[in-house]
Amino acid sequence: MSTKRVLVTEAAAAIIHILQKEYGDLMFHQSGGCCEGSYPHCFEKGGFLVGSNDVCLGEIEDCKFYMAGDQFEYWKHTQLTLGVMEGRAASFSLESTLDKGFLIHSRLFTEEELKDLEPVHTADEDLIL
Repeated sequence: MSTKRVLVTEAAAAIIHILQKEYGDLMFHQSGGCCEGSYPHCFEKGGFLVGSNDVCLGEIEDCKFYMAGDQFEYWKHTQLTLGVMEGRAASFSLESTLDKGFLIHSRLFTEEELKDLEPVHTADEDLIL
């Protein structure tokens, strides 16, 4: 079994399930910009245009999780865990309607984990990097 690049806390998973009941299929994008761009954003599937340089790190709760390709270069040695906090983080993100905010916790992969990482895919998923 490959080491996952992105995980989700139980609390964040519970919020995702609430949002899925309201909005249907969802997706996440982590851009790495300043201010709101540094938070993970949750959108209805297809509600955000994923760029050709974005990579899909994996899935959490049946939601694809994308990251800007240039940011992935900085974060490729890091496992991300999606968490949730009280209060709004990114107003464009769906959880803000619940007065919640998704956030990312990170840790470096171990040497052993680096040998067995899940592959990432380009946004169109035709090419494995």
